[in-house]
Amino acid sequence: MSGSVVTRFAPSPTGYLHIGGARTALFSWLAAKKAGGKFLLRIEDTDRERSTQAAVDAIFEGLDWLGLKSDFEPEYQTKRFGRYREVIDEMLADGRAYRCYCSKQELDAMRAAQLARKEKPRYDGRWRPEPGKTLPPPPEGVTPVVRFRNPADGKVAFDDLIRGHVEYDNRELDDLIIQRSDGTPTYNFCVVVDDRDMGITHVVRGDDHVNNTPRQINILHALGQTPPVYAHVPMILGPDGVKLSKRHGAVGVIEYRAMGFMPEALLNYLVRLGWSHGDEEIFTRDRMIELFDVSQVQKSPARFDMKKAEWVNHQYLKVADPAVVAPEFDWHLRRIGLDPANGPALEAVIEAQRERCKTLVEMAEKSRFLYAELTGYDPKDAVKHLTAEGKQVLDDLRARLAALPAWEAPALHAAVHGYAEGCGLGLGKVAQPLRVAVAGAAVSPPIDVTLALLGRERTLARIAAAVN
Repeated sequence: MSGSVVTRFAPSPTGYLHIGGARTALFSWLAAKKAGGKFLLRIEDTDRERSTQAAVDAIFEGLDWLGLKSDFEPEYQTKRFGRYREVIDEMLADGRAYRCYCSKQELDAMRAAQLARKEKPRYDGRWRPEPGKTLPPPPEGVTPVVRFRNPADGKVAFDDLIRGHVEYDNRELDDLIIQRSDGTPTYNFCVVVDDRDMGITHVVRGDDHVNNTPRQINILHALGQTPPVYAHVPMILGPDGVKLSKRHGAVGVIEYRAMGFMPEALLNYLVRLGWSHGDEEIFTRDRMIELFDVSQVQKSPARFDMKKAEWVNHQYLKVADPAVVAPEFDWHLRRIGLDPANGPALEAVIEAQRERCKTLVEMAEKSRFLYAELTGYDPKDAVKHLTAEGKQVLDDLRARLAALPAWEAPALHAAVHGYAEGCGLGLGKVAQPLRVAVAGAAVSPPIDVTLALLGRERTLARIAAAVN
């Protein structure tokens, strides 16, 4: 993996893939693709109590739907425990790490005393080997943890691509536990070993990890490794400026599919949360790769706006290749119990409906009449348009439409408009009863397109049913 840019997305499978995680994955993926590099997915599942297979599956499902594919086989930290133990043993052997026998009671007392002195709670290094220091014999009945021997002085600094220069005093960082008393390695240690072994060159992650970075850099230095380049992405807030919650749209990524979003449209919206390129709003995936620069991501938190997300989805639906939209439209039709084979071609329906529909949920519902038999009419529309006069119009039209040699939109357009003009009727007096008869309501695509999509047999049968 070395020799080029390699980024990674490393979620913990303790819950669904949320919108913030999806944006981080996108930024990481784009950073790799912009540089002609590789993107890696790593499942950080060392928290055995909280990690679940359902969460792992949700992460894969969400990333697959978004098209953010790993260029390598996904990695799992739980499959690398042997490697972590190997590195810890090496560090113990040469003094870069040491065993600490403090009991929980001792640590609690240490913390209480420090707080009483108004000091920052931290491990005091009582089991840290030092020249001339005599350590007590290991106490019986206490299984030790392993701590990293953090530098005692100096500073640790890094230049974050988003936040700029960041610097910490090593005296503020105590000796981090890298292996628990049960023998399991800790998060910060596993991340370091993984990033080193997997050749990660750039780490794009949420800014909640900023405080972990100096500790990880010190461990990397202790392992003789040059740290990767870091870019800490600010969080996403709700439109009211508070932490994103479910009421703002902080749901699992795959739920956006159920809400009728196209994956490309959701990516398009996410990439604009904290990054922009002039006034451009709609980006193809290739255009994102061409323009994206993680160093241009804003330092301040972005705000999630569901209405804007739906607007972007609508803009995408209006210009997307119907063949690209069709698989998602198929999924939504089946989700509401409709068989896409029992109606017109999906691409044709998408073209007819997309100006009017912000989401695929809306498009599927408004297309129901094309794939299922009518079970009734909208009551208000029926009262208004299926009057005696309206039924006479339908009866006349049925004979005219049945005589058409070709069932195509231009011929249907000419027949409907010609009838209206010949009878001295406004188009609404003709088209609206016809819409209610064939679609069940007074709203549908243009009437000629509606009839063409529905087909000769269904159209004539529905007109006859409405008249009778």
